[in-house]
Amino acid sequence: MNVLFENAKVLTLDPADSVFDSVSVLVEGGRIAAIGSELRGRAGNDCRIIDASGHLVMPGLVNAHFHSPGNLMRGSLKSSPLEIFMLMEVPPFRAAPLSARINYVCTMIGAIEMLRTGVTAVQDDAFFAPVPTPGGIDGVMQAYADIGIRARVSLDQPNVIEHEKYPYLREILPADIRRRMEAAPLQSDEELEALYRWFIGKWNNAADGRLSVAVSCSAPQRVTPNYLKVLHGLSQEHDLPYYIHTLETKLQRVLGAEKYGKSLIQYLGDSEVLDHRTNLMHCIWVDDADMDLIAEKGSVVAHNPLCNLRLGSGIMPFRQFRNRGVPICLGSDEAISDDAINMWNVAKTAGLVHNITDPEYQNWPDAAEILSCLVGGGARAMLAEGRTGQIAPGLAADLIMLRLDGSAFAPLNDLKRQLIYAENGSSVVMTMVNGRIVFEDGRVTTVDEAALHAEANEIIAENRAVWAAEFESSYELQPYYREMYLRASRQDVGMNRWVGGETYSASTAVGSKKLGDYNRGQPQIQGDSNVA
Repeated sequence: MNVLFENAKVLTLDPADSVFDSVSVLVEGGRIAAIGSELRGRAGNDCRIIDASGHLVMPGLVNAHFHSPGNLMRGSLKSSPLEIFMLMEVPPFRAAPLSARINYVCTMIGAIEMLRTGVTAVQDDAFFAPVPTPGGIDGVMQAYADIGIRARVSLDQPNVIEHEKYPYLREILPADIRRRMEAAPLQSDEELEALYRWFIGKWNNAADGRLSVAVSCSAPQRVTPNYLKVLHGLSQEHDLPYYIHTLETKLQRVLGAEKYGKSLIQYLGDSEVLDHRTNLMHCIWVDDADMDLIAEKGSVVAHNPLCNLRLGSGIMPFRQFRNRGVPICLGSDEAISDDAINMWNVAKTAGLVHNITDPEYQNWPDAAEILSCLVGGGARAMLAEGRTGQIAPGLAADLIMLRLDGSAFAPLNDLKRQLIYAENGSSVVMTMVNGRIVFEDGRVTTVDEAALHAEANEIIAENRAVWAAEFESSYELQPYYREMYLRASRQDVGMNRWVGGETYSASTAVGSKKLGDYNRGQPQIQGDSNVA
């Protein structure tokens, strides 16, 4: 169905940054056909007319970094450093992959929340433990196909032994735990390449181009040097984004020095895998040479400020990247490290957290910059510039409509500032992807939300005992990972990305808790009586 929005305030985010107070936007065949006045004559008899008086029409938001498999664990874990957190998120000794249906429901839960709050596109760096399977991948992709969101999806799959991903860990671990890690399932470079080629053949540019594939090494230290380059070859061959987590934590800075004798960014540069397709996730513990190299290669940095705060990873040097012309996009990361999938909250945090890193207030981000990262930066990361992220004739109709009579815009003094600092998603009344209305009148139009939410609770109940046993194996590992973390935290890496000091006393930090009890009792799937 074609759609004509009439009498709308329109924020185009086009190169001229055009804003119109009362115009029409015509959508035909999934694309923006025209912007202007008196377009009803062009609309045709089968066109739906929407009176958008008192509303804003703007491009949809882009969640440029996300992990859908964390959706079912919302609220499960207390804050802890990434290296401890991942023990619970992706248990190293998981015995069997999740079913296609669990992956489907899990993906749906996140996509529903995103559409409700005005996200029209997502980059999902999907992880599968212990290994990805065609059925599990199909579950994720079919969910995105059915719900109607635009999505780029990768397979975030390490293929080295767990203790090889970290500094000091092998020497800290008891021999029996090392042997268990070395016996865990791993896929070879050849197996993973073959799986990617199947994935690309089946799902890249599916659903009229709305679904597409990206490649992911997870992080450079988590894969073999050969596979790191194999993925770059696939990225070049098929023009796909390449997702790489790098220098997210201080420990990763220490790892680079210990394992490679250089930072992980320099290691990626020497491996010749950095280019304009590369999405570098987090990039907190970077130095000037790292940022110069990223700028030289034209790579994108994905900023995840809420996740970085939740896990205590540090504050990314936003202004230093912007001054070098590095494109920045914004991501929520997974629901488990934010406990929401709300890009308005992410944008507000990005607009505020950097204010405490520099007394020179003229260096602080402004609302227009953050909005540009939120929409245009996301389109750039997806390699979709010139196809989405603006309201302009010929581009995909990925649009949202917000009411302007609510508290976020009463009174309306500065549109961009109030979008970034006042809006929380509650003003979104319509979400359109590829010209199809997928959220309207308070409900997602493509799926039965209530049934999916009920099924998610059933999945948790049915798998509680199995997943609790997996958590037990993670508790066993926590003391050793904590020792590794504290040892790395005491190293001088020539920078500080934390607010305050960076030297910690183990006795002060632990207090009266036993090391192995740090997260014990936190995951709700262990049997919290408040969970349905």
